[in-house]
Amino acid sequence: MVVAALLAVLALLAAGCSSSDGTSGADGDRLSVTVSVFPLADAAEHVGGDLVEVTNLTPPGVEPHDLELTPDDIEAIQSADVVLLMGGGFQPAVEDAASDAEGVVVDVLVGLGDRVAPPVEEDEHAGEEDEHADEELTVDPHVWLDPELYAIVVDEVATTFAEADLDGRDQFEANAADYREELDALDEEYAEGLSSCQRTLLVTNHAAFGYLASAYGLTQEPISINPGSEPDPARLADLNEIVQREGVTTIFTEDLVSPEVAETLASEAGVQTVVLSPMDAVPEGGQDYLSVMRDNLQTLRQALGCG
Repeated sequence: MVVAALLAVLALLAAGCSSSDGTSGADGDRLSVTVSVFPLADAAEHVGGDLVEVTNLTPPGVEPHDLELTPDDIEAIQSADVVLLMGGGFQPAVEDAASDAEGVVVDVLVGLGDRVAPPVEEDEHAGEEDEHADEELTVDPHVWLDPELYAIVVDEVATTFAEADLDGRDQFEANAADYREELDALDEEYAEGLSSCQRTLLVTNHAAFGYLASAYGLTQEPISINPGSEPDPARLADLNEIVQREGVTTIFTEDLVSPEVAETLASEAGVQTVVLSPMDAVPEGGQDYLSVMRDNLQTLRQALGCG
């Protein structure tokens, strides 16, 4: 009788462990989430909290356009419960590896629909020597630089996690709602902070700030299309004329891309340079998305002469 009772208990436990309860993961614990770039890691960590384990494929100090996947990276993609990526040719190696993933793969740009803009046209920067010329970038991926668009991404992440782990649905939705409130507040700070500026033109190191500019009544004039591009002398001469004509006082460089060309332009035009982060990679010093965006806002306000 005792033996029979024990066997019955063990059978029930085994059935409970093997049953489908809507919870992903090898042991029914945290969701394994692999992401392609820092802003997606930030969104996943805020939404998932302790219920997810996030692996970011782009390590600190690496420009995501230059990401080369290791065997461990490919394994992280193919074995994850959820893979979050920016598509449109931004990181082709990630998209290729994700085609064999066992879990759910989400290109967050697809969820933004027609809010996603095409990349800067190459003929606007004729003569560039572009180390990324063989890539077919079909969209501008830097949607996270517009807090309103980034909030939509956060909601999409929450929906994806809730579908992958039904037990965590309420927590994911609550976390996303909390984070969206912070993003709404950030959007208001930007709108107010950039509402009255002496200048509205952003001369940037590369074409990463189109969404930010469009959201707050600014205009982007990039030196190059992609990181590593080399504009020809005619392009630099045109930019020098634009800087002089528009009264630009600052050329914006980046934290992971050589500032040499921008500094040359600034020197010839008699203006300064300052770093404006496109937040492609993990920030230094433990900063998160919100803190980097607020640093960028202060940089913009000073450079543009905002009241």
